[in-house]
Amino acid sequence: MRGRACRLWLMCLLGPLLLAGCASTASDPRARQPMQGFVPLPEDSRVWVEQGAEEYGRRVSARLDAAIAKVEAAHFLPFARSPRVYVCASESCFRRHVLTPRLSAAVIPDNRLILSPKLDGRESWRLQNLLVHELAHLHLGQRVGHYHYNIPVWFHEGWASLTADGGGAEFATDEQALAAAHAGKRIDLTARDVPDRRHRASAFDLDIHVFYRQAMLMVAHLKTTDPAGFRRLALALQDNQDFEIAFWSIFGAGPDRILADALQTFPQSGDNRAAAPSQP
Repeated sequence: MRGRACRLWLMCLLGPLLLAGCASTASDPRARQPMQGFVPLPEDSRVWVEQGAEEYGRRVSARLDAAIAKVEAAHFLPFARSPRVYVCASESCFRRHVLTPRLSAAVIPDNRLILSPKLDGRESWRLQNLLVHELAHLHLGQRVGHYHYNIPVWFHEGWASLTADGGGAEFATDEQALAAAHAGKRIDLTARDVPDRRHRASAFDLDIHVFYRQAMLMVAHLKTTDPAGFRRLALALQDNQDFEIAFWSIFGAGPDRILADALQTFPQSGDNRAAAPSQP
């Protein structure tokens, strides 16, 4: 028994040399931070609220079943475990758990989904779609670990935004994302993420909103042009297979080849395009 445990520990330690998975968040201090000050809604134990957020929590609860169904359909699998949503009544509560500034919702290490009170106020129009976006991250995190570097950031965010009908990518239009690409500012699909280097928007000199929109357009292109292949890729990634190996195996080339034209054509008049509302 001791030998087996040791072997499992070594597999996780060696990481990408042996397998794509074994993601852990235990070393992140936020993964050890207790979720104090939250209590479950009496009518929905999936929603935990800070005192003062009870009505906000009920609005979340009313949207939760539809949001879960949307994510499960987009990921072709049910949640591994029933999701839990933490609802903050105060900004201090949200900032205590979410260290990245200017967010309105997040999934943090140890796969905990937290909503800001902004989604019950000036950004209430974003609640449904951001809930879906973060549930998409949570769904994937339950299977492969929190925001695992095996899957590029652009695919993480693009898939979640596409699942959420543009949620998370609301503040840039398709035209802005495509115009940036035409000007030479686009996500580099040859960039490879590793544990200590994640390629986010700044790595490509992109505005964060344009980055999300470009990522969403590329994932949408992949799903639209080869739905069966996309489904195979989605299931392979949730089985913790290596992103590059799975992508090549399914599509016969890397993302840079398959998605070379994804940001070349402007949408035609009448196409479904996202508007860019005023930023908060």
